[in-house]
Amino acid sequence: MVTLEINGDSKAYPVAILMWHEIVNDEVGGVPVTVTFCPLCNIAIVFDRRIGDVVYDFGTSGNLRKSDLVIWDRQTESWWQQITGEAIVGELTGMKLTTIPAPMVSWSDFKEATSDSLLLSRDTGFGRNYNSAPSGGYGDLDNRPFLFSGQIDSKLPAMERVVGMDWVSSGVAYPISLFESVPIVNDTVADQDIVIFLMPDTDSGFNAFNSTEARVIGSTAVYDPNLNDQKLTFKIESENIGDEQTGSIRNMFREAATGELEGDRLAAVVHANQKWFAWSAFFPDSELRTADFFGS
Repeated sequence: MVTLEINGDSKAYPVAILMWHEIVNDEVGGVPVTVTFCPLCNIAIVFDRRIGDVVYDFGTSGNLRKSDLVIWDRQTESWWQQITGEAIVGELTGMKLTTIPAPMVSWSDFKEATSDSLLLSRDTGFGRNYNSAPSGGYGDLDNRPFLFSGQIDSKLPAMERVVGMDWVSSGVAYPISLFESVPIVNDTVADQDIVIFLMPDTDSGFNAFNSTEARVIGSTAVYDPNLNDQKLTFKIESENIGDEQTGSIRNMFREAATGELEGDRLAAVVHANQKWFAWSAFFPDSELRTADFFGS
């Protein structure tokens, strides 16, 4: 699921639907949003679809650039690069959309944390089999990127998934495999403190060939650990997420369930889970933080 929480409203968008349609224009908490998903890069990004006083409607252009989705707005027919949110062709070239935090998590986790959330219906009006991915098995680590002709950075396998953040000049990325040795990432990037939680029970959107069962791959959520004028450091204790400063236990969705900080929530930080080949193609100077960086 691609999940959103804005101004007290919460909605979830199944990857099974986005895999086929790639874009949803919606409004959440009074904010016009565009939910985008590129199946080839395995990247979901949500944008505020306002620029100034204009609300734009987006659709798929049918084009790819470095294997990443190119979207277009129906008002000016400008083309936009999904991974950067920047207009690359047309009247609005150079403009950038504002990105909204939107973790990709399992429906069960999201529903448990936000019991009154809405779910995008499969009754879309299209004759699609949303139980079957259109590119089954594509997410396997030993596959090659489809329709990608650029050079692949050899630091990681091309299809390995990373947590990427592009709000620093060159970007920074964390491989999902990092969480095998560092269960929770406490870090600082360009003066922004962050904590990254791994949600291990998230399914892949790509079923294996001739199978209806998706592989469990996990996903991440990124938050600002500063709360009530205090920087918190998180760790796993007895399979629970706790902070060292107060001992409060919280769920994967940033809210403390017990302890001194019960009910307090961390602020979400914009990030995306994506394939390494795509991230490194658009952010070739990005820093890659592996287990060695954390001394593990």
